[in-house]
Amino acid sequence: MPVSVVTGGAGFLGSHLCDLLLAKGHSVICLDNLITGNTANIEHLAGREGFKFIKHDVTEYIYLQGPVDFIFHFASPASPIDYLELPIQTLKVGALGTHKVLGLARAKKARFLLASTSEVYGDPLIHPQNESYWGNVNPVGPRGVYDEAKRFAEAMTMAYRRAHGVDTKIVRIFNTYGPRMRLKDGRVVPAFVGEALRGEPLTVFGDGSQTRSFCYVADLLDGIYRLATSEESGPINIGNPAEMTIRQFAETIRRLTGASAPIVYRDLPVDDPKVRQPDITKARELLGWAPKVDLETGLKITIDYFKKQVGHV
Repeated sequence: MPVSVVTGGAGFLGSHLCDLLLAKGHSVICLDNLITGNTANIEHLAGREGFKFIKHDVTEYIYLQGPVDFIFHFASPASPIDYLELPIQTLKVGALGTHKVLGLARAKKARFLLASTSEVYGDPLIHPQNESYWGNVNPVGPRGVYDEAKRFAEAMTMAYRRAHGVDTKIVRIFNTYGPRMRLKDGRVVPAFVGEALRGEPLTVFGDGSQTRSFCYVADLLDGIYRLATSEESGPINIGNPAEMTIRQFAETIRRLTGASAPIVYRDLPVDDPKVRQPDITKARELLGWAPKVDLETGLKITIDYFKKQVGHV
Protein backbone atom coordinates (compact mmCIF):
# COMPACT_ATOMS: atom_id res chain seq x y z
CA MET A 1 0.00 0.00 0.00
CA PRO A 2 1.58 3.34 -1.06
CA VAL A 3 1.97 5.91 1.73
CA SER A 4 1.05 9.47 0.78
CA VAL A 5 1.51 12.68 2.77
CA VAL A 6 -0.86 15.57 2.02
CA THR A 7 0.11 18.96 3.44
CA GLY A 8 -2.86 21.28 3.80
CA GLY A 9 -4.94 18.12 3.86
CA ALA A 10 -7.81 19.66 5.84
CA GLY A 11 -8.35 22.37 3.23
CA PHE A 12 -10.78 22.42 0.32
CA LEU A 13 -8.55 20.72 -2.25
CA GLY A 14 -6.42 18.81 0.25
CA SER A 15 -9.38 17.05 1.84
CA HIS A 16 -10.75 15.94 -1.53
CA LEU A 17 -7.26 14.72 -2.40
CA CYS A 18 -7.18 12.65 0.82
CA ASP A 19 -10.48 11.05 -0.25
CA LEU A 20 -9.16 10.26 -3.72
CA LEU A 21 -5.89 8.77 -2.48
CA LEU A 22 -7.70 6.54 0.03
CA ALA A 23 -10.05 5.41 -2.74
CA LYS A 24 -6.97 4.55 -4.85
CA GLY A 25 -5.63 2.33 -2.07
CA HIS A 26 -3.12 4.72 -0.51
CA SER A 27 -2.46 5.14 3.18
CA VAL A 28 -2.73 8.88 3.89
CA ILE A 29 -1.00 11.12 6.44
CA CYS A 30 -2.74 14.51 6.50
CA LEU A 31 -0.75 17.48 7.83
CA ASP A 32 -2.46 20.83 8.49
CA ASN A 33 -2.03 23.65 11.01
CA LEU A 34 -5.71 24.62 10.49
CA ILE A 35 -5.15 28.36 9.95
CA THR A 36 -7.35 28.09 6.87
CA GLY A 37 -8.12 24.34 6.87
CA ASN A 38 -10.97 22.85 8.86
CA THR A 39 -11.23 19.44 10.51
CA ALA A 40 -14.88 19.38 9.39
CA ASN A 41 -13.54 18.65 5.91
CA ILE A 42 -11.94 15.40 7.08
CA GLU A 43 -14.17 14.38 10.00
CA HIS A 44 -15.73 11.67 7.83
CA LEU A 45 -12.26 10.08 7.69
CA ALA A 46 -11.75 9.96 11.46
CA GLY A 47 -10.99 6.41 12.53
CA ARG A 48 -10.72 5.16 8.96
CA GLU A 49 -8.01 2.58 8.47
CA GLY A 50 -5.09 4.02 6.56
CA PHE A 51 -5.81 7.65 7.48
CA LYS A 52 -3.94 9.73 10.03
CA PHE A 53 -4.27 13.44 10.82
CA ILE A 54 -1.41 15.38 12.39
CA LYS A 55 -1.83 19.03 13.33
CA HIS A 56 1.46 20.54 12.24
CA ASP A 57 2.88 23.73 10.71
CA VAL A 58 5.02 22.60 7.79
CA THR A 59 7.28 25.64 8.13
CA GLU A 60 8.64 23.77 11.17
CA TYR A 61 10.74 20.60 11.02
CA ILE A 62 8.72 17.56 9.90
CA TYR A 63 9.44 14.15 11.37
CA LEU A 64 7.50 11.10 10.22
CA GLN A 65 8.28 7.49 11.01
CA GLY A 66 8.26 4.85 8.33
CA PRO A 67 8.32 4.97 4.56
CA VAL A 68 6.67 7.65 2.42
CA ASP A 69 6.03 7.15 -1.30
CA PHE A 70 4.26 10.36 -2.35
CA ILE A 71 4.12 13.88 -0.93
CA PHE A 72 1.46 16.31 -2.13
CA HIS A 73 2.33 19.84 -1.00
CA PHE A 74 -0.98 21.72 -0.84
CA ALA A 75 -0.38 23.75 2.33
CA SER A 76 -1.00 27.47 1.74
CA PRO A 77 -3.66 30.10 2.18
CA ALA A 78 -5.18 30.15 -1.30
CA SER A 79 -7.97 32.71 -1.40
CA PRO A 80 -7.57 36.50 -1.65
CA ILE A 81 -9.10 37.12 1.78
CA ASP A 82 -6.77 34.58 3.38
CA TYR A 83 -3.49 35.65 1.83
CA LEU A 84 -4.25 39.36 2.27
CA GLU A 85 -4.97 38.74 5.97
CA LEU A 86 -2.06 36.29 6.35
CA PRO A 87 0.65 37.72 4.08
CA ILE A 88 3.68 36.59 6.10
CA GLN A 89 2.28 33.11 6.75
CA THR A 90 1.60 32.80 3.01
CA LEU A 91 5.17 33.70 2.15
CA LYS A 92 6.55 31.43 4.87
CA VAL A 93 4.65 28.34 3.75
CA GLY A 94 5.67 28.95 0.14
CA ALA A 95 9.33 29.34 1.09
CA LEU A 96 10.13 27.65 4.42
CA GLY A 97 7.28 25.16 4.14
CA THR A 98 8.27 24.06 0.65
CA HIS A 99 11.88 23.74 1.81
CA LYS A 100 10.90 21.53 4.76
CA VAL A 101 8.59 19.34 2.69
CA LEU A 102 11.16 18.91 -0.07
CA GLY A 103 13.65 17.92 2.64
CA LEU A 104 11.22 15.24 3.76
CA ALA A 105 10.82 14.04 0.17
CA ARG A 106 14.59 13.82 -0.19
CA ALA A 107 15.03 11.94 3.09
CA LYS A 108 12.22 9.48 2.29
CA LYS A 109 13.07 9.21 -1.42
CA ALA A 110 9.44 10.10 -2.05
CA ARG A 111 7.86 11.52 -5.18
CA PHE A 112 6.95 15.17 -4.56
CA LEU A 113 4.08 17.10 -6.17
CA LEU A 114 3.81 20.86 -5.71
CA ALA A 115 0.36 22.42 -5.93
CA SER A 116 1.23 25.63 -7.75
CA THR A 117 -1.25 28.03 -9.26
CA SER A 118 -2.28 29.98 -12.32
CA GLU A 119 -1.42 33.05 -10.24
CA VAL A 120 2.25 32.51 -11.21
CA TYR A 121 1.16 34.04 -14.55
CA GLY A 122 -0.01 37.22 -12.77
CA ASP A 123 -2.08 39.57 -14.94
CA PRO A 124 -1.10 37.77 -18.14
CA LEU A 125 -0.02 39.43 -21.37
CA ILE A 126 -0.66 36.26 -23.39
CA HIS A 127 -3.98 34.45 -23.67
CA PRO A 128 -4.67 31.61 -23.03
CA GLN A 129 -1.78 30.91 -20.66
CA ASN A 130 0.61 28.07 -21.47
CA GLU A 131 3.35 26.61 -19.32
CA SER A 132 6.18 28.32 -21.20
CA TYR A 133 4.87 31.78 -20.28
CA TRP A 134 6.93 33.38 -17.48
CA GLY A 135 4.16 35.63 -16.20
CA ASN A 136 3.46 39.27 -15.43
CA VAL A 137 3.52 39.55 -11.64
CA ASN A 138 3.79 42.65 -9.46
CA PRO A 139 6.14 41.53 -6.64
CA VAL A 140 5.38 44.56 -4.44
CA GLY A 141 1.59 44.59 -4.85
CA PRO A 142 -0.78 43.12 -2.24
CA ARG A 143 -1.33 39.93 -4.29
CA GLY A 144 2.44 39.45 -4.64
CA VAL A 145 2.63 37.56 -1.35
CA TYR A 146 0.74 34.65 -2.90
CA ASP A 147 2.01 34.92 -6.46
CA GLU A 148 5.67 35.15 -5.46
CA ALA A 149 5.36 32.49 -2.74
CA LYS A 150 4.21 30.03 -5.39
CA ARG A 151 6.82 31.18 -7.92
CA PHE A 152 9.52 30.70 -5.29
CA ALA A 153 8.07 27.28 -4.41
CA GLU A 154 8.37 26.28 -8.07
CA ALA A 155 12.00 27.47 -8.15
CA MET A 156 12.78 25.58 -4.94
CA THR A 157 11.15 22.44 -6.33
CA MET A 158 13.26 22.62 -9.48
CA ALA A 159 16.42 23.25 -7.42
CA TYR A 160 15.82 20.07 -5.41
CA ARG A 161 15.17 18.19 -8.62
CA ARG A 162 18.40 19.39 -10.21
CA ALA A 163 20.68 19.45 -7.15
CA HIS A 164 19.41 16.44 -5.20
CA GLY A 165 17.65 14.30 -7.79
CA VAL A 166 14.26 14.47 -6.02
CA ASP A 167 11.46 13.14 -8.22
CA THR A 168 9.30 16.27 -8.47
CA LYS A 169 6.15 17.36 -10.24
CA ILE A 170 4.55 20.79 -10.53
CA VAL A 171 0.86 21.33 -11.26
CA ARG A 172 -0.47 24.82 -11.97
CA ILE A 173 -4.04 24.87 -10.71
CA PHE A 174 -6.60 27.17 -12.30
CA ASN A 175 -9.87 28.30 -10.69
CA THR A 176 -11.46 25.26 -9.06
CA TYR A 177 -14.78 24.96 -7.25
CA GLY A 178 -16.88 22.39 -5.44
CA PRO A 179 -18.15 21.29 -2.02
CA ARG A 180 -16.04 22.21 1.05
CA MET A 181 -15.17 25.67 -0.16
CA ARG A 182 -15.68 28.24 2.59
CA LEU A 183 -18.56 30.63 2.02
CA LYS A 184 -16.51 33.64 3.06
CA ASP A 185 -13.16 32.84 1.53
CA GLY A 186 -13.33 35.69 -0.99
CA ARG A 187 -13.33 33.58 -4.14
CA VAL A 188 -15.98 34.26 -6.73
CA VAL A 189 -17.91 30.96 -6.60
CA PRO A 190 -18.70 30.96 -2.85
CA ALA A 191 -19.09 34.75 -2.89
CA PHE A 192 -21.77 34.74 -5.61
CA VAL A 193 -23.53 31.60 -4.37
CA GLY A 194 -23.58 32.86 -0.77
CA GLU A 195 -25.00 36.24 -1.79
CA ALA A 196 -27.60 34.62 -4.03
CA LEU A 197 -28.77 32.17 -1.36
CA ARG A 198 -29.03 34.96 1.22
CA GLY A 199 -31.01 37.14 -1.17
CA GLU A 200 -28.26 39.76 -1.33
CA PRO A 201 -27.06 41.62 -4.44
CA LEU A 202 -24.25 39.84 -6.27
CA THR A 203 -21.07 41.88 -5.99
CA VAL A 204 -19.05 42.13 -9.19
CA PHE A 205 -15.68 43.87 -9.05
CA GLY A 206 -14.86 46.10 -12.00
CA ASP A 207 -17.27 46.09 -14.94
CA GLY A 208 -17.51 42.29 -14.99
CA SER A 209 -15.72 41.92 -18.32
CA GLN A 210 -12.74 40.14 -16.76
CA THR A 211 -12.74 36.41 -17.50
CA ARG A 212 -12.25 33.24 -15.51
CA SER A 213 -12.37 29.51 -16.26
CA PHE A 214 -13.92 27.16 -13.70
CA CYS A 215 -12.91 23.53 -13.13
CA TYR A 216 -14.90 21.15 -10.93
CA VAL A 217 -12.85 19.68 -8.10
CA ALA A 218 -13.22 16.03 -9.18
CA ASP A 219 -11.83 16.85 -12.63
CA LEU A 220 -8.91 18.75 -11.14
CA LEU A 221 -7.94 15.91 -8.83
CA ASP A 222 -8.15 13.37 -11.64
CA GLY A 223 -5.59 15.46 -13.53
CA ILE A 224 -3.36 15.82 -10.47
CA TYR A 225 -3.41 12.07 -9.79
CA ARG A 226 -2.55 11.37 -13.42
CA LEU A 227 0.43 13.73 -13.15
CA ALA A 228 1.54 12.25 -9.80
CA THR A 229 1.57 8.71 -11.21
CA SER A 230 3.12 9.63 -14.57
CA GLU A 231 6.73 10.15 -15.57
CA GLU A 232 6.04 13.79 -16.45
CA SER A 233 7.52 16.50 -14.22
CA GLY A 234 5.66 19.59 -15.37
CA PRO A 235 4.81 22.27 -14.81
CA ILE A 236 1.46 21.29 -16.26
CA ASN A 237 -1.71 23.39 -16.28
CA ILE A 238 -4.80 21.69 -14.91
CA GLY A 239 -8.02 23.62 -15.35
CA ASN A 240 -11.10 23.95 -17.50
CA PRO A 241 -10.51 26.06 -20.64
CA ALA A 242 -14.20 27.02 -20.91
CA GLU A 243 -13.85 30.78 -20.37
CA MET A 244 -16.58 33.24 -19.39
CA THR A 245 -16.84 36.78 -18.10
CA ILE A 246 -17.54 37.41 -14.44
CA ARG A 247 -20.77 39.15 -15.46
CA GLN A 248 -21.88 36.00 -17.34
CA PHE A 249 -20.93 33.90 -14.34
CA ALA A 250 -23.01 36.10 -12.01
CA GLU A 251 -26.01 35.68 -14.31
CA THR A 252 -25.47 31.90 -14.33
CA ILE A 253 -25.50 31.81 -10.51
CA ARG A 254 -28.66 33.92 -10.40
CA ARG A 255 -30.38 31.53 -12.81
CA LEU A 256 -29.31 28.33 -11.03
CA THR A 257 -30.24 29.63 -7.57
CA GLY A 258 -33.42 31.40 -8.68
CA ALA A 259 -32.11 34.61 -7.12
CA SER A 260 -33.87 37.86 -7.99
CA ALA A 261 -31.40 40.24 -6.35
CA PRO A 262 -29.53 42.59 -8.70
CA ILE A 263 -25.87 42.65 -9.63
CA VAL A 264 -23.91 45.54 -8.09
CA TYR A 265 -20.51 46.77 -9.19
CA ARG A 266 -17.51 47.71 -7.02
CA ASP A 267 -13.99 48.90 -7.77
CA LEU A 268 -11.62 46.26 -9.15
CA PRO A 269 -8.98 45.14 -6.62
CA VAL A 270 -5.32 46.00 -7.26
CA ASP A 271 -3.60 43.69 -9.78
CA ASP A 272 -6.74 41.60 -10.33
CA PRO A 273 -6.09 39.56 -13.53
CA LYS A 274 -8.13 40.68 -16.54
CA VAL A 275 -8.14 37.24 -18.13
CA ARG A 276 -7.55 33.69 -16.95
CA GLN A 277 -7.78 30.65 -19.21
CA PRO A 278 -5.55 27.58 -19.21
CA ASP A 279 -3.95 26.15 -22.29
CA ILE A 280 -4.28 22.44 -21.44
CA THR A 281 -2.54 21.05 -24.52
CA LYS A 282 0.18 19.45 -22.36
CA ALA A 283 -2.35 17.84 -20.01
CA ARG A 284 -4.28 16.41 -22.97
CA GLU A 285 -1.21 15.11 -24.79
CA LEU A 286 0.97 13.94 -21.89
CA LEU A 287 -1.63 12.81 -19.34
CA GLY A 288 -4.64 12.01 -21.52
CA TRP A 289 -6.60 14.41 -19.33
CA ALA A 290 -9.44 16.79 -20.05
CA PRO A 291 -12.26 18.05 -17.81
CA LYS A 292 -15.51 16.10 -17.99
CA VAL A 293 -17.91 17.89 -15.63
CA ASP A 294 -19.76 20.76 -17.29
CA LEU A 295 -20.19 24.00 -15.35
CA GLU A 296 -23.93 23.68 -14.75
CA THR A 297 -23.62 20.14 -13.35
CA GLY A 298 -20.76 21.08 -11.06
CA LEU A 299 -22.43 24.26 -9.87
CA LYS A 300 -25.66 22.45 -8.96
CA ILE A 301 -23.70 20.07 -6.69
CA THR A 302 -21.82 23.01 -5.18
CA ILE A 303 -24.96 25.08 -4.64
CA ASP A 304 -26.63 22.15 -2.87
CA TYR A 305 -23.61 21.98 -0.54
CA PHE A 306 -23.78 25.71 0.20
CA LYS A 307 -27.51 25.56 0.89
CA LYS A 308 -26.66 23.44 3.93
CA GLN A 309 -23.97 25.93 5.01
CA VAL A 310 -25.82 29.23 4.69
CA GLY A 311 -27.48 28.86 8.06
CA HIS A 312 -24.05 28.41 9.68
CA VAL A 313 -22.24 31.44 8.22
